[in-house]
Amino acid sequence: MSGSWVMRDAARRIAPRLIGLLLLLLACGFAGASTPDPAPPADASAPRIGVATMQPGEIFFERFGHNALVVEDASTGERTSYNFGFFDPDEPGFIMRFVRGDMRYRLAALPFGQDLRYYEEVGRGVSIQWLDLDDAQARGLAEALSANAQPENAYYRYDYFLDNCSTRVRDAIDAALGGALARQTQGRSHGTTFRSEAVRLASPAPWMWLGFDLGLGPLADRPQPLWGESFVPMRLASALDEVGNPATGRPLVASATALLPQRLPPEPFEAPRRWWPWALAGILIGAACALAGPRMPRTVAAIALPFWAICGVLGALMLFIWFGTEHRFGWANRNLFLLSPLCWLLLPGGIRLLRGRAAGRLFGLLLAAVATLPVVALFFYWLPVIPQQNLRWIVLFGPIHAGLWWAFRQSARTRLR
Repeated sequence: MSGSWVMRDAARRIAPRLIGLLLLLLACGFAGASTPDPAPPADASAPRIGVATMQPGEIFFERFGHNALVVEDASTGERTSYNFGFFDPDEPGFIMRFVRGDMRYRLAALPFGQDLRYYEEVGRGVSIQWLDLDDAQARGLAEALSANAQPENAYYRYDYFLDNCSTRVRDAIDAALGGALARQTQGRSHGTTFRSEAVRLASPAPWMWLGFDLGLGPLADRPQPLWGESFVPMRLASALDEVGNPATGRPLVASATALLPQRLPPEPFEAPRRWWPWALAGILIGAACALAGPRMPRTVAAIALPFWAICGVLGALMLFIWFGTEHRFGWANRNLFLLSPLCWLLLPGGIRLLRGRAAGRLFGLLLAAVATLPVVALFFYWLPVIPQQNLRWIVLFGPIHAGLWWAFRQSARTRLR
């Protein structure tokens, strides 16, 4: 009992002190723990920025897809599409500008719903990537686009690979990021080139991929980083998924949404560029000409005449692109060794052979020169400096020219009976 009383008495004397000490500690704790400042509220006026990507269409100028920047007003929810792909075929001199490589495109600002309506009608898929930009970046990009869309600023000189609707979208985003997009995409590559991408996307239209593959020169064969291959809208969309925004420390793409389904055939995959089927075709045709020439020279001449005419036309077109236009990616085209305008000079001799006459010594020399030029093309192909990826055309046309030379090497000087 006495022990219990002592403890209770001690507790009565100590309790007020403990309570006071506890209150003092709590007071000091609350005073010492600084309350964190609340995060600044997001600027309600900052717009939301998105990149809309349209899948390929069926018309030749739609084969490569399309894209646009979308600005969503924070207060009204209205979405404006900034589309760099507008051109006017009725503009005075449009055809000549197109031929010379001096095309003019413009940026148009229009309601996003109106922009989508066409793609929905033709069955082209559309998706949108909403970008994670801070308020200053989003406002700056929206203001830059609005200024760029003014009539005095809207037009630009179009370049298919270097300055098109997709590269303009890429460059606008890069400017908003202070160059961070370029820094993150310049050092990585999928190994693509301008030629490989153009041929891949044009492959559903044979005449189109044929024109690209024959008409592009060595500049189109330089390997491109992600930055360069972003001239293709779908490639730009993939690149955006792989980069971050240094200002936020997060991925650049905050979310992605499919807006319209793709009802047309999907984007083509890149097929391997095998050369041996072309070599086999060239060898078979060349051998047939060489074997048939001594026995049926007029028949072979009848086949050779349109072939030489087409070679001359294509060669003249390549020369015109090189010296008469600004289509820089068609300059110095080494397919000129295969499709030479010299073939036109073979036509008179071929006509004489068709009539049973001797073609003449000059015809024989020209024929030998045309047959030798593919060997020169092969030499340039193996050069490590600015190679042109035209091996399949070399192994196709080389044997054909050689076969025709073999077929007419004797009859060039002899009157046919």
